[in-house]
Amino acid sequence: MTVPREMPEKWPRVRVRGGPEEERRVRANAREYNERFQYASNCIKTSKYNIVTFLPVNLFEQFQEVANTYFLFLLILQLIPQISSLSWFTTIVPLVLVLTITAVKDATDDYFRHKSDNQVNNRESQVLIGGVLRQEQWMNVRVGDIIKLENNQFVAADLLLLSSSEPHGLCYIETAELDGETNMKVRQAIPVTAELGDTSKLARFDGEVVCESPNNKLDKFGGTLYWKENKYPLSNQNMLLRGCVLRNTEWCFGLVIFAGPDTKLMQNSGRTKFKRTSIDRLMNTLVLWIFGFLVCMGVILAIGNAIWEHEVGVCFQIYLPWDEGVHSAFFSGFLSFWSYIIILNTVVPISLYVSVEVIRLGHSYFINWDKKMYCAKRRTPAEARTTTLNEELGQVEYIFSDKTGTLTQNIMVFSKCSVNGHSYGDVQDVLGHKAELGERPEPVNFSFNPLADPRFQFWDPSLLEAVKLGDPHVHEFFRLLSLCHTVMSEEKSEGELLYKAQSPDEGALVTAARNFGFVFRFRTPKTITVHELGQAITYQLLAILDFNNIRKRMSVIVRCPEGKIRLYCKGADTILLERLHPINQDLTSVTADHLNEYAAEGLRTLVLAYKDLEESYYRDWSERLRWAGSASEAREDCLARLFDEVEHDMMDRSCSPARKDTVFYGERVSEPGVIPDSFSGPATGVQQFQADCSVPACLWKLLLSPQHGEHAGERVWRCRGGQRQQYHRVSVSGAVQDSPGVGSAGSSAHPACWEHHCCFLGHGIHRTDLVSGAVRSQEPNRFFRA
Repeated sequence: MTVPREMPEKWPRVRVRGGPEEERRVRANAREYNERFQYASNCIKTSKYNIVTFLPVNLFEQFQEVANTYFLFLLILQLIPQISSLSWFTTIVPLVLVLTITAVKDATDDYFRHKSDNQVNNRESQVLIGGVLRQEQWMNVRVGDIIKLENNQFVAADLLLLSSSEPHGLCYIETAELDGETNMKVRQAIPVTAELGDTSKLARFDGEVVCESPNNKLDKFGGTLYWKENKYPLSNQNMLLRGCVLRNTEWCFGLVIFAGPDTKLMQNSGRTKFKRTSIDRLMNTLVLWIFGFLVCMGVILAIGNAIWEHEVGVCFQIYLPWDEGVHSAFFSGFLSFWSYIIILNTVVPISLYVSVEVIRLGHSYFINWDKKMYCAKRRTPAEARTTTLNEELGQVEYIFSDKTGTLTQNIMVFSKCSVNGHSYGDVQDVLGHKAELGERPEPVNFSFNPLADPRFQFWDPSLLEAVKLGDPHVHEFFRLLSLCHTVMSEEKSEGELLYKAQSPDEGALVTAARNFGFVFRFRTPKTITVHELGQAITYQLLAILDFNNIRKRMSVIVRCPEGKIRLYCKGADTILLERLHPINQDLTSVTADHLNEYAAEGLRTLVLAYKDLEESYYRDWSERLRWAGSASEAREDCLARLFDEVEHDMMDRSCSPARKDTVFYGERVSEPGVIPDSFSGPATGVQQFQADCSVPACLWKLLLSPQHGEHAGERVWRCRGGQRQQYHRVSVSGAVQDSPGVGSAGSSAHPACWEHHCCFLGHGIHRTDLVSGAVRSQEPNRFFRA
């Protein structure tokens, strides 16, 4: 293989085992070459002990208990004849009993860890060796191997996606094991390797990857592929991480970059640590106080012994001589001190530790047998995987929770939008007036659109009328929704579309555009095809500016059929409002009011914007983007600066001020048992969710104090940046406020305290836009944050 001349100068020397790894290089199909760098194998280990280390390590951990250390010290004292008044047998038996019981419990827990490790390490994957696919255990996979994955299989290691059964090297993965998200995500091979679909071509593939060293950043990856005298930038979109599951993809091939403990999954797991509960810390503190009391008693008795020996005992030396080696009353008192420590050793309750260990073991079985914790749907009982931390479950004081997917089902439905200063989405009666509470009007009829999703419902016919009348602002609104996304489309049968979205937000928006006549049909790496009111239009996809938690927005740059280059952007209102051109402040103010109204109703809100780009500017910006994408250092920073540059002043200076460049939408958040009947929109779906919901009941039991019944008295924080009105609404609908025994939010009592805690918590988690909704119980001086 021929590589660029500059590449060897940048490569590091072969890493010495145990030394820092500044940069990793991997050559495909070259085990001998890659073994020079002594990379970790794909065998993982989450257990704490083995046969050799169990006894010393476990004893070291157990003797961190103050009582165990005390009794070991006591046993040593009892071996000294001059001060021992009791047999050493009386101490060693309970000490050995405690150590044995704890050791058996720890060994049992670690046995199950070994069992889990063996199960994972012995899974099989198809590895390309010598041009032939062979079944290999995961533990035998090495860095540089090419692996074939099939549908519904776990990813064995961190892989660079080379090719797949899907067009253009696409594949779909589920990352629930990594981040808890059940929505499928899309990964794509770089075009130069997407053509390597058969084993003969892959066996001849000898590309080399130079990338970052192992780290725990799940959403970032930077590297470069060198092959055939060319270099190709690599990003996180080209990676399949260990723990992911391949979905809706028949097969794919990947090159192992990180294996075993170097994978991002294992880098985030850390080492198994010896954990101490609050009960353990309390018992250690009590034992220290008891030991202090014992020392005081021993000192008092020793002083009394010394005084008696000096004043009285010296007169009886003939009948009661001192022991050999004792020549003074002071030394006799010193020896008596240790004798009293031995005699009074029962003051320290070593049996308490035995009782606690037995209770923990019993609690673990009660958890496993608990019928209320049994999931009948999946036939899965609760499982206590450790017996060390059981009692901590009943001592939680603060609960930190987000909203989406926790207090809600994470199901998004397009509900309202504001276009050109006009708000759409209010429920209307047959006369076109806003419907009263409890009315159930007929939804909008989308029969004109053969590609409409029959499950989508909307109650404001004026938005559909605007589409049919050709309102350019409404058309641009839905055009943006149909283009600015990462959704994949699959046509199962004629006219039956299935959207695969990475998030329910995107799915809700693209489905809304689909029903209103702007149907996203399919995409390739370079084009997006949309049916606009029945007419197929293909847009050239020039660039995708990805969403992340720092940017809080995503953009696409497309070339329209008439040749115009346009940037479409969507993101959080706090981010996009400050990036709009100030030419149309009045219209922005009106839509901002609509945005606040939507948030007050509990809707999630988002801002959409677009901007026309000049051809010369785009060519220059695109060249700089290509250079930044291939940079070996500070690639993320360079890309972020370029994205930020093009996403400013998102209104073309040459466009008319009357042109609508910013629109808002509201998403219905389907919250099981959380949405009240007064929530605008279809009330039929609300009652269906309430029937099977336990969210309000759970919050009740967490929030109310024990004086009100069998409740926990927890403090619940819901942490999320965004609109204050939205979180107030969710608190109301979650039965947290205006409930028996609980006051309403926004009470005048201690508002400064709420803001202080909110600001303090925000700085602690590095979020300056944190909003805290607080609820107050009827107990004085007791506040609960939700």
